[in-house]
Amino acid sequence: MFERRIFSRTVAAAAIAGVAGLAPAKAEDSVKVGLILPMTGGQASTGKQIENAIKLYMQQKGDTVAGKKIEIILKDDAAIPDKTKTAAQELIVNDKVNFIAGFGVTPAALAAAPLATQAKIPEVVMAAGTSIITERSPYIVRTSFTLAQSSTIIGDWAVKNGIKKVATLTSDYAPGNDALNFFKQHFTAGGGEVVEEVKTPLANPDFAPFLQRMKDAKPDAIFVFVPAGQGGNFMKQYAERGLDKAGIKVIGPGDVTDDDLLNNMGDAVLGTVTAHLYSAAHPSQMNKDFVAAYKKAFGNRPGFMAVSGYDGIHLIYEALKKTNGDTDGTKLVEAMKGQKWESPRGPISIDPETRDIVQNIYIRKVEKVDGELYNVEFQTFEAVKDLGKTKK
Repeated sequence: MFERRIFSRTVAAAAIAGVAGLAPAKAEDSVKVGLILPMTGGQASTGKQIENAIKLYMQQKGDTVAGKKIEIILKDDAAIPDKTKTAAQELIVNDKVNFIAGFGVTPAALAAAPLATQAKIPEVVMAAGTSIITERSPYIVRTSFTLAQSSTIIGDWAVKNGIKKVATLTSDYAPGNDALNFFKQHFTAGGGEVVEEVKTPLANPDFAPFLQRMKDAKPDAIFVFVPAGQGGNFMKQYAERGLDKAGIKVIGPGDVTDDDLLNNMGDAVLGTVTAHLYSAAHPSQMNKDFVAAYKKAFGNRPGFMAVSGYDGIHLIYEALKKTNGDTDGTKLVEAMKGQKWESPRGPISIDPETRDIVQNIYIRKVEKVDGELYNVEFQTFEAVKDLGKTKK
């Protein structure tokens, strides 16, 4: 059962003093998961997807693991790192949580990292995608993705499929920089040319003036990374500026065509090719069941943030099973390392060395299926690790 608490700017005196040495209380009968998500602001769709997926998982699997009742305490940080830090402090010091989880954007995950280390509790990252995140605390484990996993693959695919000149448009923060750098490395190594490079502000971006520059550069395609939630606005302005009519394709990681918003993007998005970890059209029976259950419960289809949240709470459950309900943070992280399971997205595992996710990455094309827009997978790269770490 979800316990929602209104996010407070007021911090208890104990929290201001810091959380060093304050490990969470070991309650005998419950396990508390502090869920920090953007429920308001530009990233609200990310928060809602993850919250919904966790609700669905707990409805399906029950709210008791290894004899302990799972309690979720949700706090809204609006993807603002200062609010994330305050929320984490309150959850650790006041609520005595055993896990912190969620983290809609990279700055949020990084803001909480030192607190997880000090309190010695797992930080389960269910959204943020910059490679460095898991290196910032030995207590961080990720169930979402890294931008390197998808951006390298779409770079290789583009140059092998007749795309010679690309303009890039990326959000100006760490994941955008990861997406851009890993794409460029692979695209240019294969002989491709980047003819225009634009970075847009993370908060409330207006893409229109940048898109005009893209159009004037006359590339074969635009490589786009914007965080989940901004893809709809991007595609609207892409169509309004006539880039689709000019024959300029959109490629990139799959954030821009997130299933959560895809069906409202219009026909301009048809033909967009992306590399990503999940599509609601993934043909496995497990995914068909997941999509049907999610639609029934919440009235819309799940996107990649939903599956990342679903797998995140699964990992928490499995770690507790492995420790027989012991909530010692170090033991829980050890229990998470090397976990493998079948997800709605396909087979996934937690790399025991990096605590990061290993998963299939799929090349997909936006097509109409039964009158609705879907990312239809047509090529699979199996068991992809985070290249941001393996290439160091």
